[in-house]
Amino acid sequence: MSQSYKAKEIIVIDDGSSDSTSEVAKMYSEVSLLRQKNMGVSSARNNGVMMAQSKWIAFLDSDDTWHKEKLKKQVDFHKKNPDILVSYTDEKWVRDGLHVSVAKKFAKSYDNLYERSLSHCIIAPSSVMIEKNFFDDMGGFDENLEVCEDYDLWLRILKKREIALINEVLITKYGGDKDQLSMKYWGMDRFRIRSLESLHVKYPEDKQLLHVMIKKYELLIDGAKKHERFSDAFHYEQRLRDLKWYQ
Repeated sequence: MSQSYKAKEIIVIDDGSSDSTSEVAKMYSEVSLLRQKNMGVSSARNNGVMMAQSKWIAFLDSDDTWHKEKLKKQVDFHKKNPDILVSYTDEKWVRDGLHVSVAKKFAKSYDNLYERSLSHCIIAPSSVMIEKNFFDDMGGFDENLEVCEDYDLWLRILKKREIALINEVLITKYGGDKDQLSMKYWGMDRFRIRSLESLHVKYPEDKQLLHVMIKKYELLIDGAKKHERFSDAFHYEQRLRDLKWYQ
């Protein structure tokens, strides 16, 4: 509501919260509220998009904030570049109340976004603006992924279209809370590899993708053995042998 460019609609998805999210949302006549029974972040975002009437969608996770000019900067960009259907912005990080430097691997750049995104998720959902019809055409977020659903969607998009960078810090991401999804699950590469496997089926000739998959399986094998998950390690070793055949 503090944006310099006012959103035409504000949709809040309460995904089984135990706090006062819904009660607060109901205080604002501008807000459309959907309460659902803890169906996960992908379902929450997908259902929000399904409710939306606007041509363009912007996401805002509950642990992030938009800077005042965020929407205006992206709206102006897409008006000047009508062929670009997705954009994202740079970001500020705050952890445990302190401003921290963004890790180098997450640094924003115009160059080689697909290749750099194979290893880890560079694009924050709260920084994204996307055309609704294109989002629908891409199938939205994968509701079978408990985490790394954003990583998965951006890779699928980057295989089809450009994701443009608005090279300004326009969101703040807050970290350190124990209930954040990134803190909840061990071995995030377990989820990333599921996304990469799906991509590999469609693009078996993609050598860069294959290289990253092999590297991640090697890391997963080491992690599984360290945590004495020997059946997982055996499964990863089998898949690694299969992938090396493609090299």
